[in-house]
Amino acid sequence: MVGRSSRTAPKVVVLMGGPSAEREVSLSSGRECAQALRQAGYDVTELDAGRDLPARLAEIGPDVVFNALHGRWGEDGCVQGVLEWLGLTYTHSGVLASALAMDKARAKTAFREAGLPVLESVIADADDVRARHVLPPPYVVKPNNEGSSVGVYIVHELANSPPNLSDQMPAQVMVETYAPGRELTVAVLGDRALGVTEIVTTGWYDYDAKYKPGGSRHVIPAEIPEEIAAACRDYAVRAHQVLGCRGLSRSDFRWDDTRGLDGLIILETNTQPGMTPTSLAPEQAAHAGMDFPALCSWIVEEARCRD
Repeated sequence: MVGRSSRTAPKVVVLMGGPSAEREVSLSSGRECAQALRQAGYDVTELDAGRDLPARLAEIGPDVVFNALHGRWGEDGCVQGVLEWLGLTYTHSGVLASALAMDKARAKTAFREAGLPVLESVIADADDVRARHVLPPPYVVKPNNEGSSVGVYIVHELANSPPNLSDQMPAQVMVETYAPGRELTVAVLGDRALGVTEIVTTGWYDYDAKYKPGGSRHVIPAEIPEEIAAACRDYAVRAHQVLGCRGLSRSDFRWDDTRGLDGLIILETNTQPGMTPTSLAPEQAAHAGMDFPALCSWIVEEARCRD
């Protein structure tokens, strides 16, 4: 791909930013992807996704739209529907898989029916969660359709009172049994798992731990028994397939190492994982021998091959 003539280079629009709570993360991902695609020889335009998106895309006329959006609207099937309506080729998962993965409760139902291990959870009114313990502590409260640990509350085992949820929380939230153990993640590219990373933090793997310098440390390959690593890889590929994901996804796990394989739980699958060179999925790709420009190029070419 490097050295391609500019006259024949496919025109790629990198969608970034947008209106979600993960806007800043998306801007960072988008800039890095745009730079990597230019290195790989593509004709790249960066586009902050707003209400004028259809008009801007019609004006540019891209061969491929690289979706570097994160969070609601960009990751939940909405922008995918816009791109389908415009008849544009785009990267990552389609409308149904994006919507399903972003809806934690429905994704969990799909996982459970496929035989993947998941945690007990309920969807409850936020006011009810503020008033009483909906599940026995310890448990976690989070929006049913946000990513990057936005709006997550942990209620510890000895908590006397329910959580004081922010007014910004949606009217209904997911309440999920707390899973102790180690944080593991697996990226899937097409039909193969790239590796297993352990995420080491001093506390909860929250938004700051994910994105602030020094917030977490990544150990790749994870220093875990091969039985657990193999199960993580298998579950991640199966989750990718069950949801109908395309291109790149990343599945997150908790593993209670006192319980062996019985202690491994799949938490969720992210159809738009972070895309800076030091993000988890690109790190795994690099460990597997694929540098960042090559990864971004693969994602674009996989999208082009679908049409």
